[in-house]
Amino acid sequence: MKSFYELGLSPALVQAITDMGFREASPIQEKAIPILLEGHDLIGQAQTGTGKTAAFAIPVIEKITSAKELQAMVLCPTRELAMQVAAEFKKLLKYKKDILVATVYGGQQIGTQFRDLKLKPQIVVGTPGRVMDHMRRKTIKMNTVKFFVLDEADEMLAQGFREDIEHILLDAPKERQTVLFSATMSKEILAITSQFLNNPQRADVLAGQSNKPKIEQFFLLVPEKNRVEATIRLMDFYDFKSALIFSNMRSQVDSLTQQFNERGMTAEGIHGDLNQNQRDKVMGKLRSGQARLLVATDVAGRGIDISHIEAVFNFDLPRDVEDYIHRIGRTGRAGKSGRSFSFVRPTELNKLKRLEKLHSIRILPHDVPAAEALQKKKVSALLGEIGEVTKRAKLAQYLEYVQDLTNDEVSAEEVAAAAIKMLLEKDNKNYDTKTQFISAQDEMKKAKSDNHRPGNYPPRSGKKFYKNKRRKG
Repeated sequence: MKSFYELGLSPALVQAITDMGFREASPIQEKAIPILLEGHDLIGQAQTGTGKTAAFAIPVIEKITSAKELQAMVLCPTRELAMQVAAEFKKLLKYKKDILVATVYGGQQIGTQFRDLKLKPQIVVGTPGRVMDHMRRKTIKMNTVKFFVLDEADEMLAQGFREDIEHILLDAPKERQTVLFSATMSKEILAITSQFLNNPQRADVLAGQSNKPKIEQFFLLVPEKNRVEATIRLMDFYDFKSALIFSNMRSQVDSLTQQFNERGMTAEGIHGDLNQNQRDKVMGKLRSGQARLLVATDVAGRGIDISHIEAVFNFDLPRDVEDYIHRIGRTGRAGKSGRSFSFVRPTELNKLKRLEKLHSIRILPHDVPAAEALQKKKVSALLGEIGEVTKRAKLAQYLEYVQDLTNDEVSAEEVAAAAIKMLLEKDNKNYDTKTQFISAQDEMKKAKSDNHRPGNYPPRSGKKFYKNKRRKG
């Protein structure tokens, strides 16, 4: 990998990047930055968390001037992503105080945006709808734009922003440099690139397996009513500190959030009914660790960029197969590994096969951990902690309490057992031992031994099959 100094950047920008803790360019930065500094249009394929924001922000900062006019427009699919991109620009501009950044998005008081735009920022980051609103009000004028970025273009199209994007691009000068980043390349994306980009070069870090996010993907055969229990067991089994849960239905978000909180798992929900202030509070709790779980719909979950999310749970398979990659891409960021778990019915296994084929991925069967195994895991961890305390801590002052409790009827061993029982119950996570789960791995093995072809598995009588398997426990 090249250092940022080797990429020929200005000393002030290299110093700002160094202050952020970076020395070497990531693969997407090493490919994209030279292309953009040379003035070419660019099509970039990279997941969030690979450094793609800096890949376009660094050349933008190098190429714009201190002139008080709009020179760079960056469009993002969500307000969360717009705020994150703007924050990245501001960090990179640490030693270039004469260049200003404004952020415009729905859900924020427009008066605040008017004041920011009156300062004549050189860079504006915004969502398509709000940018269009400012264009109609003449508070944003595109005639001086030299650099145009479409970030997560596939997400913007998925949200129905194509007409807005085309209108904004048509209003910008033809003599401009245009950058498009997208995790996937659909026909719609290709249509936009052919219409609005001029002989673009490509920077693709998804083609090589080594550059793909390290996400282990699993599926579990679990009926809807048992998926909360299954999630809690998996969280404990892997000792996840934070996870993102996707649901197709907005109404289910609040219900799931309540159920998890009742079971002792701190959870917050996010969906389209929340205003910006409420969304910010929810995201703040997740970032600070006050909440372990975030339950979200696809639309509300877009733009979430929190590097420490360790797992993604799909309570339903997404209606649009393209959304699957966007969902699981919320984990395994910034070089970290992650895991995804999709709960399915047997009748949905063919859909899993289509997902695997479409995205060239493997989604492996996984069983729900048994309550007994989890209990043993907890006991083992607790005994390990107690062992460490007995070796290192000074316990003389506590021995008299043990002596007070012991007598002819109660032994020291029984006192220790009672203490362990209380500690285990204190975490308020008693597993539902009545719930019986299907073994996905056993069913897949059985399918192979019975010579079921992948396209025909499971049998047509999926509902009956599922019901019978649950009875057998």
